Amino acid sequence: MDSPPGPKDDTTSPHIHVEKKLPRSDAHARDLLAATFGLVADLPATVATGCGLRVAYAMTSPRPESVTCLACREHAHAQHLRFAEEIERLGAMPGAVVTADRAGQVAEHHRDLARRFAGDDGSP
Repeated sequence: MDSPPGPKDDTTSPHIHVEKKLPRSDAHARDLLAATFGLVADLPATVATGCGLRVAYAMTSPRPESVTCLACREHAHAQHLRFAEEIERLGAMPGAVVTADRAGQVAEHHRDLARRFAGDDGSP
């Protein structure tokens, strides 16, 4: 029986990628658990990326300036824009624990990241 389709392993990719679950990465969850409970779990050796490959975690970066895989840059651009819209909607809900102003600041941060992943960072 064939295994279910999933990310293709590529340990030879020379590019720097982004995690598929951007902006909710395993590293952020690990940091939150460590800060809250003092528990530290191991990060995975390989992760699924925005371009559909599975690469070593060390070959990923959340920083737009470091990502060299074009498909991953496009994925990150779309994910950050989607996340910005989601944050703004949550901040506008009645009874939200985050103020609309703070939600707007976080949304703008993710829109800035999206612009940088798209190459629209305002540099000449």
